[in-house]
Amino acid sequence: MNKRTPIAIACLLWLAATAACAAPADLLAGYSAQAGRASDSGRGQQLFTTTQGGEWSCASCHHALPTGAGRHAGTGKAIEALAPAFNPKRFSDPAKVEKWFRRNCKDVLRRECSPAEKADVLAWLITLKP
Repeated sequence: MNKRTPIAIACLLWLAATAACAAPADLLAGYSAQAGRASDSGRGQQLFTTTQGGEWSCASCHHALPTGAGRHAGTGKAIEALAPAFNPKRFSDPAKVEKWFRRNCKDVLRRECSPAEKADVLAWLITLKP
């Protein structure tokens, strides 16, 4: 063991501890805490499936039941299933979750989603099971 080994081990432990990996339930708890209220899956489904003043709803690309593949309404690009039970990669990386919420909320709502809206949509998505 040389002098650098403890530093390398410490760096690896730090990287492992800070790795972007979460469970959808953890993200939901965080959004609910930020919102200062419990999530409402019914409100999340309504937000997801209806237009919010623009041309698109979330369902425009992900379908009203986002348990299978979707397609981007503008580009036609394929989109994997959104519901976590149908795609375990979804809602596992907090940075990606924030990136896509920011981008998609601006498309649908013409603004960023509030923590309450994120919590509601995620609460509904978590209810969808095979």
